[in-house]
Amino acid sequence: MLSPITFPTLPGFKKNSSSAYRAHLGQRGIMGNLLKVLTCTELEHGPIVFLDFEHAQPTEAETAVWNQVSAVLEEAHGILAELQSYNGAGQEIREAIQNPNDLQLQEKAWNAVCPLVAKLKRFYEFSLRLENALRSLLEALTSPPYAPMQHLEREQALAKQFAEILHFTLSFDELKMTNPAIQNDFSYYRRTISRNRLNNQQLEAENEVNNEMANRMSLFYAEATPMLKTLSNATTKFVSENKTLPIEDTTDCLSTMACVCRVMLETPEYRCRFTNTDTMLFCMRVMVGVIILYDHVHPVGAFAKTSKIDMKGCIKVLKEQPSNSVEGLLNALRYTTRHLNDDSTSKQIRALLQ
Repeated sequence: MLSPITFPTLPGFKKNSSSAYRAHLGQRGIMGNLLKVLTCTELEHGPIVFLDFEHAQPTEAETAVWNQVSAVLEEAHGILAELQSYNGAGQEIREAIQNPNDLQLQEKAWNAVCPLVAKLKRFYEFSLRLENALRSLLEALTSPPYAPMQHLEREQALAKQFAEILHFTLSFDELKMTNPAIQNDFSYYRRTISRNRLNNQQLEAENEVNNEMANRMSLFYAEATPMLKTLSNATTKFVSENKTLPIEDTTDCLSTMACVCRVMLETPEYRCRFTNTDTMLFCMRVMVGVIILYDHVHPVGAFAKTSKIDMKGCIKVLKEQPSNSVEGLLNALRYTTRHLNDDSTSKQIRALLQ
């Protein structure tokens, strides 16, 4: 993702001068692509977290979770490619609806829709695997005895996978939001199934997508950003089920990653070293993804004054980019966050998202 870079110390920030810290850096070998950011409170003496989004390799302790998540991420590229090439059966459906008595056109539309619905089923089932992968990463990155900062520093490969999941999620949802054929195709499929049930007919396609599965898929695709909704629900569930784990362990992990991406994007010394626009988009998607997860999990959300995320800075960074590349991300902040419209959200932040 990133070209070899040596990052200078940010103005006003100091490195921890302890011998243990220097020894740790020596062991990790200051890799060329380390992203250096302070805690999200950006206190002068805050601990520095290094995240390597390009070269991070799993340690022995990370390997089990890394392998599990890697098996899921290997499918992600193919899922996006399929979604990007999803053209829908709009023409066939229109012809069938306009000519309800033409059995040949009805069959043509049905034969066009069925393989598309099978594809939509694969997308939905992948979201369930992604949810399990996210849970495994959250468990690894928040478990005792280490603090969130220590986890991100020690488990770089898992932090990278977390970022990759968010990148995929925002990419998927952007494609889905701009493709109305998905819901049109699925609606036609469900109407046809219902009509045939009334006529006591069962179509072969029902064996693959039965009524229960169709209901779950319908709820999934009804969301503007279905993958992000899945991850938000999974993160909220993770926090509620792990009552002995302080909620700050999860939210600090998320807010730190948001800061990593924001500083990369807003600091000229960092940004000018990106080799291509894909790196910029990767960072923007990850930043927006962790903001939304934070907003769903934290009791007062990401937009309050007490939030550890600099929301003004994050939104300004997005709005400095070409509108065609960030409109989907801004819409995700507008419509999939939980606390944007709370009274505690400043008018300035709301105005930035108008």
